[in-house]
Amino acid sequence: MKLLLSIHKYDVFMFTWLFNAKLHDPLAKIAKYLSKTGDGELYAILSLWLVATEGVNSLLLRAIALGFLLERPIYFVVKNGFKRNRPQAALKDFRSLITPSDKFSFPSGHTSAAFMMATLVGYFFPMVMIPAYCWAALVGFSRVVLGVHFPTDTLVGVVLGVGTALFSLGQII
Repeated sequence: MKLLLSIHKYDVFMFTWLFNAKLHDPLAKIAKYLSKTGDGELYAILSLWLVATEGVNSLLLRAIALGFLLERPIYFVVKNGFKRNRPQAALKDFRSLITPSDKFSFPSGHTSAAFMMATLVGYFFPMVMIPAYCWAALVGFSRVVLGVHFPTDTLVGVVLGVGTALFSLGQII
């Protein structure tokens, strides 16, 4: 329990520092756009493109499907098991810049899905791996900038996303 309290204190410190930084306001405008790119529409578009160009037996499409079949339930169980309050509920007099889709913050589902997709797409298209990981990192960072996640929420999202991607690749390949 002491460890969790120490982590929470670190999270609050980093989160507060970011919100008080002079760069926060310009970052917030960009963060709203970046966060929306992780809402899921791009994943659906990529999946439809894969069906149209490679058919339903596309290895990347199968890896994405298996990845989401694993990642979403794990994410749901962890999020509802830990029940960590979002910054708006955890910090006095704080308001996030957007309304989150659910009540709890740990782990970040946007970050998890983005890193899962970046890992899968990067595996099949190595030339886009670095830009894909940069995009995923920006999605995770945007969730902190918008005030809906603490930093460790996104770090665990990275682990969950990459882990489920690697597992699904191991099953598909």
